[in-house]
Amino acid sequence: MKQFVENLPDGWTIYLWIVVAAGILIAAVFGLRWAAKNEQFDEDIKYVVFDEDDKDKMDEDEFKKMQEVHKEQEALREKYLKEKAERLTKKYEKR
Repeated sequence: MKQFVENLPDGWTIYLWIVVAAGILIAAVFGLRWAAKNEQFDEDIKYVVFDEDDKDKMDEDEFKKMQEVHKEQEALREKYLKEKAERLTKKYEKR
C-alpha cells in the first residue's frame, strides 16, 4: 500500500479532497431535507420551554403565542402518536 501511494503522480490528493467535499455536501443536502420534512425549522420552538407559571415573566402577546404553540405541539404529538400506533398495528397484522 505504501508503495502504491508513493508511485501516484503529483497532485492526486486534490482529487481525494474533491471526493470528500462532494460526500460532505451530499450528506448536508440529505440532512437538510430530513430536517425540513420533520419540522425541525420551527421558529416558535422557543415557546415550548415555557409553561403557565411563566405568565408573569411574559408580555400578554407572548403568553398568548406560547399557549397557541403548546396547542399546536400537542396536536402534532397526537398526530405522530396516532401514526405510530397505526404503523405498529399494520406491522403486527402482517405477522
